[in-house]
Amino acid sequence: MGLREDLSLPALAHLNVLASVFESVDAAHDAEDLADFIHVFATLTEELDPDEVLRDINEDRVVAGFPEVRALDQVEAELVQRKRYYRSAIKDALNRLPPKTLVKVMTQAVDMATSGGDEHAPELIDDLVDSYEVETKDFLEKEEENVHKLIKATRDAAKSGEAGIKGYIDKLELVTRNWDSVAQPIQLSSKARGMEHEASLGLGYEIRSLAIDLFNKHDMINQSQRLMNLLQELFAEIPDITERVEQDVDALADIFHKRKQSAAQRAEWDREITYSAEIGVIFKDTLSISPSGVSWKGVSFPLDAITRVRWGGVSHSVNGIPTGTTYTIAFGDGRSDVVVELKKEQIYSTFIDKLWRAVCVRLLGQVLELVKAGRTIQFGESVLHDDGITLVKHKFFGANENVKCSWEQIQIWNADGSFCIGSTEDKKTNVALSYIHNANTHILEQVLRMAFKKPGLRRLSELLD
Repeated sequence: MGLREDLSLPALAHLNVLASVFESVDAAHDAEDLADFIHVFATLTEELDPDEVLRDINEDRVVAGFPEVRALDQVEAELVQRKRYYRSAIKDALNRLPPKTLVKVMTQAVDMATSGGDEHAPELIDDLVDSYEVETKDFLEKEEENVHKLIKATRDAAKSGEAGIKGYIDKLELVTRNWDSVAQPIQLSSKARGMEHEASLGLGYEIRSLAIDLFNKHDMINQSQRLMNLLQELFAEIPDITERVEQDVDALADIFHKRKQSAAQRAEWDREITYSAEIGVIFKDTLSISPSGVSWKGVSFPLDAITRVRWGGVSHSVNGIPTGTTYTIAFGDGRSDVVVELKKEQIYSTFIDKLWRAVCVRLLGQVLELVKAGRTIQFGESVLHDDGITLVKHKFFGANENVKCSWEQIQIWNADGSFCIGSTEDKKTNVALSYIHNANTHILEQVLRMAFKKPGLRRLSELLD
């Protein structure tokens, strides 16, 4: 063992001495030391030069009085046999080790010889890996089969939710790590030779496919990220998988970040729309709005159930002297609504602001989506279309007439607590929609004012662009 670092010996003599050292390796030998020994030995075999060996042999033969060897091919043939002997000596030493130690020695030796898979290994290392691959084939195939079974079980259990697959993912990670620990030397050697380890490639893609499906089909971003991180760790020696998984991890990280932002924005939105106030002098009732819905006098509507809203104020006076304003707020679904009347402007304006954010923005979007789909919507006496609006032509004699106007043919204004829409070509063609009494007048007004801000608009659905 003391001759391992002796550089004074010729390469062949040095190798012959060291080959005999492998016979002393037993099951208790330190794995790291043996891996380094194999690396040094394999590197030394690369220094064998048939011409130098022939020269050394003939120098000794001349001194001993033997005839010189003339044929270089004889030396080359014998060196081939020597290398086989070296490989056999190392394999015998490895086979005396416990399985886990053997795998560890092979992995460390190949890692050192290839600089982590980036450089070509000595020929002896490649030969050892080829033998190792043959001898571990049965084990790897059995463990690979177990991985496939766990992947199938995970897919089947995914319908039951994230809690139902966690145990399978735990087992899948354990078996994959066990499989990869044995496959590591082969992966490193394949990478150093510029090849893909087909078994690793196939297994890696199967796990990646599971990770993608867990996210795309079941929205399990945490388990998907866990599998992607596992692939990055275990299959770092497989360039094709590494490149694709890095893209996947970046995409999942971006989605996760946006979800956190979205959750924060949702929490902020929840805070912004939440409000409650007591209304009444003696007998008080609570008017409230929150993410769970809008409530008044024990009647509640979920936010998404509200399909109609209306509000407005009426000023009162006696003999020309203002006596205050009565504010009306109404909201409901397709079957019923509730009406709130109050005197305090601050409560009224605050609640309307919350109601607009919580309900009206959604209703506005739904109006645009409906007309884009070819539907028409009734607002009082008017009918809204994507490409225009049907108004009423009022006649002194005879029945009134419905007239459809394009967006270029209408004008809008406010008068006497109503939103008014009229034809620019006929003063008698118009409708007046009360803010207090006609449902969703405020929604229609906002849609039309948005449309008027877009020059050349021909269809309302263009606002969705």
